[in-house]
Order: sequence, then C-alpha cells, then structure tokens
Amino acid sequence: MSAPRQRLAILGSTGSVGTSTLDVVARHPDRFDVVGLSSYQRVELLVQQCLQFRPRVAVVPTPGRAAEVQAALRAAGSATEVQAGAPALCDLAAADDVDCVMASIVGSAGLPPCMAAARAGKRLLLANKEALVVGGALFMRAVAEGGATLLPIDSEHSAIFQCLPEDRSTWARRIDHIVLTASGGPFRHRDPDTLHGVTPAQAVAHPNWVMGRKISVDSATMMNKALEVIEARWLFDLAPGNIRVVVHPQSIIHSMVVCRDGSVLAQLGTPDMKVPIAYGLSFPERIESGAPRLDFLQMAQGLTFEPPDPRRFPGLQLAWDALRAPAGSTAVLNAANEVAVDAFLDGTIAFTAIHTLNARTIDRLEPRLSADHDLDDLIELDTRARAMARQLMKELAA
Repeated sequence: MSAPRQRLAILGSTGSVGTSTLDVVARHPDRFDVVGLSSYQRVELLVQQCLQFRPRVAVVPTPGRAAEVQAALRAAGSATEVQAGAPALCDLAAADDVDCVMASIVGSAGLPPCMAAARAGKRLLLANKEALVVGGALFMRAVAEGGATLLPIDSEHSAIFQCLPEDRSTWARRIDHIVLTASGGPFRHRDPDTLHGVTPAQAVAHPNWVMGRKISVDSATMMNKALEVIEARWLFDLAPGNIRVVVHPQSIIHSMVVCRDGSVLAQLGTPDMKVPIAYGLSFPERIESGAPRLDFLQMAQGLTFEPPDPRRFPGLQLAWDALRAPAGSTAVLNAANEVAVDAFLDGTIAFTAIHTLNARTIDRLEPRLSADHDLDDLIELDTRARAMARQLMKELAA
C-alpha cells in the first residue's frame, strides 16, 4: 500500500537546503504535493520553482518584491498567489492544507514560523538551528504542547537521531554522551596568526559542503558547531557536558552516540544534505535521496580525527559558556554572530573580529529573561543584542 501524499511547505526554498529538498521531492511525485514556498531574495529561482511545483502560495519579504514575483508568475500562466511579510510566513507554516514544514530559513528570522508550525502540530523538519539556539525551552514546549513531530535536518543532528530508537523515553538510559563531528572548514591547517587577513571569498570556500554564505562563514569560524552544540542540548535533552566535538576532515561520519555500555553508534554517508532531507521527509521509512553512495574502497586516505584547535576556533567554547550563563545568553550569542558575519561579508570587520564581537556582546549584555518569557520577549532580546553588537562594532573600529 502506498504512503499517503504529504502536503509540504518549504521555508527558504531557494537556499541550499531548500533546493536540495525540492530535488528529493521531484524524485517522488507520488508522495509529495508542494503547497507553499518562500524565499528572501532569489526571485528568479523562486519563479522557476513555482512554475515547476505549482504551489498554492509563495511568500517573499516585501510587497514590492511580491508584486514583481506575482507579475512574472501571471505572465507565465501560474495561479500561485504571492504574499509578503513575516505574518504570511507564519500563516503558511500553520496552514490547514500543510502537513509538513521544511524550516530552512537562515538565522533567527526562522523562529516565528517554526513556532507557528510547532503550535499547529505540524511535522517540522528543522534545518534552522537558530530556532532552538534562540527559542530553547520555549520552542521545545511549543512542540510538545502542539503535538508536533520534530525531525532534525542538520546532518549532525540527523545522524544522532538516526542512531537512537524511536522511543524517546529510552534515550536518557542509553546515552553516555554524543560526539558532533566537524570538518574543520577551509582553515583547519592555517596559521592562526594569519586569520586576520582572511577574505570573504576564502571563508565561504568550504572543502566538503555546498552551503550558503552565512553558514559557510560559520563553518570557517566553527561557530556553526557552537550553534549545533546548543541545538543538540535541546533536541536530545542533554547536559552541556555530555556534548562533545571532534574534527573529522573527511565528513563521512556525521556524528556519534556513545552509549552507557561503551558502544559507539555512528551514521556514515557522503557529505550531501539530500540524505538527512530524504530521511526527514520519509521518516520512519527511507526513500531514494539522489545522493551518491559511499564507496569504502575508494577511501584510501582513511578516516581521521583531531581535537578542535582553540586558537584557530576560539568561538566554539562560547557554546558551553552560553548554555551555562543566564537564560537567553544563547539568543544573545546568535544575534551577535549574525551581525558579525554580515559585517565581515560586507567588508566592515576582519574575520577574527567575529569572535571578538560575539564574546564581548555576551559579556556586556544581561539577557534579563523571566522564567515565563514568551516569543515577544525573545524577539525583544534579539533586537537588544543586535543593537549592542553594532555599538561594540563601532568601538572596535575606533
């Protein structure tokens, strides 16, 4: 008997995860209907996606851009309705005709629609790590209260999830600790004293993965791994001390679970996001992803592991520091990092100033979140943290 068709909304459909999701979906036209798409800026690609997958709605950030996309679609004979703004994004995530939401918007902007999907009880495929970095306990409570199914899409968290049984109540009894693997990015061998002169083009040239500019810079600083540590704390309900990181340059082992009896469970595969995407879309089944198969006989170089260099990647430790700091500190860290990475990509600050700005913002700003804080409180904290980071950036320049 064939599986029922899933009605899918893809938030961030023109990014690397979104395009890979549509690639998997296109391989299984009998399993998926694309109901909605959203994009921040790649208008031409969004138009092409709408013409191919014929969603009911497409969401863009501004009315002007919506008019541009709508005109192009109407000229091509498309019936897709184009909407604008964050409220439209949340409406799509919670829509009655949506079963499954792929959340692949980059940054804290993805938190409100993720919350909307969670509260509406959707099957939520989470590629937006910032939803948990910023939302933390509030987001996980929304998932529980809404009856949502939360499936991690980041390759590391998907690997951990795949190594664990479906019955979450057994996890605490099984896990001693988890190990998140990191590629080390483009500067794994670079002299730390020369990192000040890194250019944006060098920072986004990842050796293993094809990703967007922001996450590529995060990989180069290893802030992506810091954010993944925070995400793992909430996804798997682990104490910060039970989350570890190891550099694995080949990106073949995507992460590991060390069990209480000493057994180590690992998920392996080629470095291709279509694998965790296909797993999330079909869970608990498995479907063809289109990713190349892993050939062990061609891995002549073997699999190697090394500790992260704290001089080369000082930002990694901020994950554990923020998790042990007052509630909301992880949201401050994320906001500062988004400001810092944007400034680096714009040529405003040096590569090494990203960590300086992140650390100083956390040190300077007191989150002041109450125990019963809500989404508005987190958005206000995010705004304060960004303002503080921009002020500190001016001080650094001076």
